[in-house]
Amino acid sequence: MHIVTDTNIYEKVLDASIITIGNFDGVHRGHSEIFKHLKQQSVERALPSVVVTFEPHPLKILSPQSAPMLITTFEQKSALIEQSGIDYLIVIPFSKELSQVPANDFVCNILCRSLGMRHIIIGHDYAFGKGREGNFNTLEQLGVLHGFTLEDLPPIGDSGVVFSSSLVRTSVTDGNMATAAHILGRYYQISGTVVHGREIGQSLGFPTANIATNNELIPSDGVYAVMVNVDGQSVKGACNIGCNPTFGGSTRSIEVFLLDFSGRIYDHAISVQFVQRLRSVQKFSDGAALRAAIGHDVANTRLILEHLNTNYLKFNRRLDCCVH
Repeated sequence: MHIVTDTNIYEKVLDASIITIGNFDGVHRGHSEIFKHLKQQSVERALPSVVVTFEPHPLKILSPQSAPMLITTFEQKSALIEQSGIDYLIVIPFSKELSQVPANDFVCNILCRSLGMRHIIIGHDYAFGKGREGNFNTLEQLGVLHGFTLEDLPPIGDSGVVFSSSLVRTSVTDGNMATAAHILGRYYQISGTVVHGREIGQSLGFPTANIATNNELIPSDGVYAVMVNVDGQSVKGACNIGCNPTFGGSTRSIEVFLLDFSGRIYDHAISVQFVQRLRSVQKFSDGAALRAAIGHDVANTRLILEHLNTNYLKFNRRLDCCVH
């Protein structure tokens, strides 16, 4: 997949193409269906498939206080889009100045002139440009003027639930990892680097890997059964997210106890896929009580991970190593 960004987007990139446009945070099953349809049209029309997105997320610029916690980093998002077989990812640097560009100018100068758009596919109710005027009706009128056709895909979901990034965020924040996985089509994942911690787990007989991550969306505090990828190995694990209240901690941390694993992995890349929440964080009377609870957590983790949905277990080298 070719990635085009910065000033290159204003140059002539393609003579003809089929395009979809959106933020695509999380690249959930609804997004994947859009990309699948884009690829089908690309093959049928013998034209390259193009995904147009914005970086950073527009709300990070226009309304930082209400900007969502992003499900994926940009590197993770691009890796997931590449998995869909897309030919070009066009990354438009978002700014306040860009937000004031009329939809007509944006379509004419970037989508048509630079990318040679012949057909555009948009998700249900998607809009862009100044005042969100780049909606279906506007695009339909512009298509007549600039010579492109348009499709508006219906909402995508199942069992009465429409797949959306906001629903993924709510599910992850609530610790509802099953719902998050159902919408994403994979277990929710964070990636990072193993760093030194307080070594409380070590003192209790359960040495943990402390994770520093650039992922914004972190599951709610609690203990989780997880699958971990480290040094190319897929390893079962129990993950604790919280402040270690038993030992008077005040800083939130992400720690993973790797089952049946040994080795020094400080500074190594690591990724964690969250399968199921086991319990909330608790303050125990002493270290012995905490040690007993961790032993119980590990036993439950083993049982849960014996029955994990392998269709949702989707480690990817580029996705796993997006830690910068």
